[in-house]
Amino acid sequence: MAAGSFLLAGCSSEIGRVPMVDTDVSCLHKQMAGPMFLSFPLAANTCQRMSNGGFILGAAKAKPLPLDLKNAPDLQKLADEYGYSYTR
Repeated sequence: MAAGSFLLAGCSSEIGRVPMVDTDVSCLHKQMAGPMFLSFPLAANTCQRMSNGGFILGAAKAKPLPLDLKNAPDLQKLADEYGYSYTR
């Protein structure tokens, strides 16, 4: 329990996704809002998950997973505009 609290307490919007809490949509909205006001490409690069699960082992072969943008037509439009793959 202490380790979980430590992990959640150490994460802020500047770091990106909060493990096991944030979805792609919530992470993108958080990154594009204040205080950072990141553009969609920067927010997507911050929030996008990799096929290796974020572990150092297998990082050379890791590929970005499509963003899960269900029920977020605003983000789907931006993903289309910038050429990011996503699921509807």
